[in-house]
Amino acid sequence: MTPDSLTLRDGRTVLRLERPLPHPPEKVWRALTTPEHLAQWFPSTVRLDLRQGGEIVFDDGATGGVVTDLDPPRLFAFSWGDADHLRWEVHPADGGSLLVLHHAFTDRHGAASFATGWSACIEGLSQVLAGQDPAPTVDMTARHEGYVREFALDEPVVDGDTVRVERQLTAPADAAQPLLKPAVLAGGTVHWELVEGTGHGARLVAVATGPFDVPVADAAGALRARVQEIAAELAATPATR
Repeated sequence: MTPDSLTLRDGRTVLRLERPLPHPPEKVWRALTTPEHLAQWFPSTVRLDLRQGGEIVFDDGATGGVVTDLDPPRLFAFSWGDADHLRWEVHPADGGSLLVLHHAFTDRHGAASFATGWSACIEGLSQVLAGQDPAPTVDMTARHEGYVREFALDEPVVDGDTVRVERQLTAPADAAQPLLKPAVLAGGTVHWELVEGTGHGARLVAVATGPFDVPVADAAGALRARVQEIAAELAATPATR
């Protein structure tokens, strides 16, 4: 198990990833802060003014950010758009460096997608540093579903006789829609909704309304299990990967 975690800080969710790299901090730092190196592993093209307060422009210029912290070759942090903040730390370690990423964001239910994406990016960074072409070596869908379980991202929210489960899927809405049939669950009714999610797929919002013929905690468990069945069926379909 990787030393990854998800916490809440100042009203935002913070993802923490930690990876050892068999390269000195100065080499890792260049890969983190030089546009030509970033282009090989980072999820966006980047133009940056590498100074505290300097501007960062991503992709076609539609989104941008600002360098918030800079301490070469140890710390590089910046905002991305209005809601996200990334903090890259490079620590000397036996045999090379320890790379730590903190990503703060507002979309908690997108955390599995963010963790999956950054895990792949850091893996690509490691491959670039080793002189290889970056390419994921694991099943990205399985990794995503593993993070949902690890971080309990499908935990039901109970409000009286109403249970709500929000779940990021690994398939687009048109693949998920046929699985969302009208349902009665534990005596209550279930309403399904597909909304925009992350790049991994659509977001499923399931709401069960009582009164239920079982304790509400049992109804919440049943709704969560049904959502998990839908997610598992989609993840197992090759066309969705």
